[in-house]
Amino acid sequence: MARNAMITALLVGTLLQVAMVVIGHATVAVASLFAPLGMVISLIAGFLYARWARTTRGRAVRGGAIVGGLCALIGIVVSYLLGDVTAWILFLGTLSSAFTGAIGGLIGEVVGGRAPASA
Repeated sequence: MARNAMITALLVGTLLQVAMVVIGHATVAVASLFAPLGMVISLIAGFLYARWARTTRGRAVRGGAIVGGLCALIGIVVSYLLGDVTAWILFLGTLSSAFTGAIGGLIGEVVGGRAPASA
């Protein structure tokens, strides 16, 4: 179940990140918000992973970091290829988004809780 949750959350996060990048490529107002919007998207992806996976707190945080970082990395690569960001952002943006994805995973686990233990 956690694998499906990770794939689904990664797809949702990636679609949102790439949509933001494409819109930002054409709209300066959106491009000026790449960093905060990208981190919020990663936080949401991490939150969704934790809610759908219904796993332990540590795994929710770790999975949220993975999902948040990967969806951001994909979006940042697209933005880099479009010439909108520098190569340094590949590192910095991925790292900060992995961190916010982990926070989203923590929030998702705390709010949603774990699956009940089997008897």
